[in-house]
Amino acid sequence: MLEDVLDIPNHIRDALWRVESAQLKPRPSCGFVVCGMGGSAIGAELARGLLSDRLTGPMVVSRSYRLPRWVTADWAVLASSYSGDTEETIESFKDAGEAGSHRWVAGTGGELGARARDAGIGVVGLPGFFQPRVTVGYMTVVSAYVAHLAGVAPDMRRELEQAADFLDTCKTDMAPLAKALASQIGDTPVVVHGASLTTAPARRWANQINENAKQLAFQAEIPEANHNLMEAWSKGTDGLGAIFLTDSGQSPRERRRMELTAETIEKTGAPVFSVESMGETRSERLFWSVMFGDLVSVELAALRGVDPMPVDEINSFKERLGKG
Repeated sequence: MLEDVLDIPNHIRDALWRVESAQLKPRPSCGFVVCGMGGSAIGAELARGLLSDRLTGPMVVSRSYRLPRWVTADWAVLASSYSGDTEETIESFKDAGEAGSHRWVAGTGGELGARARDAGIGVVGLPGFFQPRVTVGYMTVVSAYVAHLAGVAPDMRRELEQAADFLDTCKTDMAPLAKALASQIGDTPVVVHGASLTTAPARRWANQINENAKQLAFQAEIPEANHNLMEAWSKGTDGLGAIFLTDSGQSPRERRRMELTAETIEKTGAPVFSVESMGETRSERLFWSVMFGDLVSVELAALRGVDPMPVDEINSFKERLGKG
């Protein structure tokens, strides 16, 4: 798992090569939807975060069995499933077809890949030897690239290539910093706070701590958390800690909100940690935040003496769900 995380720069480069090699046909659309769950969905959210105000049309992430009815033939849809067998994504793919939406697919095959081939739909083939959560670099790049094909985003290839190069220069320094932060967090369940660019990375941090370290972690978004979660923090933390992912692109008001929220939590005696993203471009800072968080989750797993690779409870749940 550690090697896969440190290889994210190469995943970005390989994803760019794979999506270009797929020779997908562009389809200017009034909006773009990415259907996916887990690592596929977070990749789309990360792509939306790095595109941000560069989007020229709506980009929506759908984590559901059904697409909204307003997704019509004027929209474009990317069905993203690493295994190709995610049942929610397959159902949404069918909905998109019935709506007449232009469709693309990303994954390793499975039922979704077979349906795409039968329908003559463009597929971005992904390498089939990873844990799905490790493919975050692939899923983010594919979503950003296809958003451009859908006509709602600029071409991000050059910026993504530069981000991969930047991450390569950070690896040596990043690993010991992640180990140090993990040792400070220890067994403390945490709420990871993000704002603007770090909103999706905050969710990624929580998900990775859940899956890799088998440890409770949750995500909160600033400023929304200041309108509800603040009340709970002020009355005590019940053993929780807080992480704040800050970024140079956040507005002064967002940064001030982060600072005041941290101060509120610190007054309760709860541990509070702050992580500032590194990099010049949005792509560099977003991927730095993701890679650093993934490293922290792996280091937490090592401290807890657990293997980050198996997801036995998730697999058991899927088996029980299938038997239903």
